[in-house]
Amino acid sequence: MIEYIQSALLIISAFLIIISAVGVLSLKKDSKNVVYARIHIFGVFDIACIIAMIGLGQYLLAGIYFILAPFIAHAIANAYWKKEDRENNLDLVTVEEVVDDNNPFIHSKEKMQALESENSEKLKADERFSVTMLDIDEGE
Repeated sequence: MIEYIQSALLIISAFLIIISAVGVLSLKKDSKNVVYARIHIFGVFDIACIIAMIGLGQYLLAGIYFILAPFIAHAIANAYWKKEDRENNLDLVTVEEVVDDNNPFIHSKEKMQALESENSEKLKADERFSVTMLDIDEGE
């Protein structure tokens, strides 16, 4: 009876692997945000592999893979978002900077960079460090 359950799990996982392979191959390489679609399809592949490992009796390996696979997929998507997606999709980068001259706490980026460069020139001197000595009279 257990052999039938294991066989059924392996057939289900093989079917899911075929579906995910067809999905990855059918994606257009030049479409927008194709990396996220691939990661989504590989999630189906991950579940198929977990089912196959359970069918083969590798429960600990299936559990570890079940825990680690979402973290790895998130790391890949986050790295793509932080680096390449910002370069390829310029509409994500453009942010209008709102500066209110009446508010003393909001300043433009150029003004902040100018203030930082002024402060860095002042801090180049040896006045950055000060030593204070306290004289203690033991007779008091």
